[in-house]
Amino acid sequence: MTRVVVTRTIPGRLEVPGAEVVVGRDEGYQGDGELLAFVRAHAPMDALVTMVHDRVGGALLEAAGDRLKVVCNFAVGYDNIDVAACRARGVAVCNTPHAVTEGTADVAWALLLAAARRLSEGRRHIESGAFERRGVLGMAEMLGVDVAGRTLLIVGAGRIGYATALRSIGWGMRVLYVARHRHYEFEFAPINATRVTLEEGLARADFISLHTPLTDETRHLINADRLRLVKPTAVLVNTARGPVVDERALIDALREGRLFAAGLDVFEDEPRVPPELVGLPNVVLTPHVGSGARRYREMMTEIVGENIRAILEGGEPVGLVCR
Repeated sequence: MTRVVVTRTIPGRLEVPGAEVVVGRDEGYQGDGELLAFVRAHAPMDALVTMVHDRVGGALLEAAGDRLKVVCNFAVGYDNIDVAACRARGVAVCNTPHAVTEGTADVAWALLLAAARRLSEGRRHIESGAFERRGVLGMAEMLGVDVAGRTLLIVGAGRIGYATALRSIGWGMRVLYVARHRHYEFEFAPINATRVTLEEGLARADFISLHTPLTDETRHLINADRLRLVKPTAVLVNTARGPVVDERALIDALREGRLFAAGLDVFEDEPRVPPELVGLPNVVLTPHVGSGARRYREMMTEIVGENIRAILEGGEPVGLVCR
């Protein structure tokens, strides 16, 4: 019988007719050893469904057994997977594009607005009892930055970057974008964006939203030198991958007032978040929930099922990374 192993509980119904589906626990695995033990305990398998924090390399592939035909990552990013090792073993790799696009763009905007208007700081003010003790804030207290008519920089012109830029129309924003080559869908109506270099965009932008995958080239793309280019009134949002930003350099920029605020859904060493970052008043933090709406997560489950069926039946999967 075909066996599908899923490392964690996922929403919706994973439909692979005639297959035994083994599902792991709700919480994450403490280190690679626990995940390896789980996979080894349920080998052999024909398909392995992994989460974005599950590191898939040679040892895990070996533990999964010789029957393994496909690794389906429950995410659009796949930097947690050693694609070369999969290819060498003849194991296909698939991701879940499309389903994460709108949800991640929503979270990018939620972080942008919350950081701009200091909503986390406002909540802390209430929780501390200061609001009850002091009453309504003074007219010069807890002032944020305005969004309407400002300049938004999109770094990474893929689906999520486009969806994030599209949402800026309601705020009447000017859009700049950074990409290796021109993306005419950005430059034509309704977005009417302008392509710029990263350095030019950082210097001009009021809001910076990161949507690039994690590669050797993009690791610490936003570093100390580039953070010195931004306006002190700018807001940085990261819903891409944590290591795209040099977290230490970001903390320094926020502490020193060289950056107004940041909204982060991803972190450099997830799930660890530096205490210095957590303690900053001008940061809005969410625990990697970009696609975390029920409909989108259920769509991801459907795509995973379609991909497994396609690989096992010799069809063409959605989001094929390698075969």
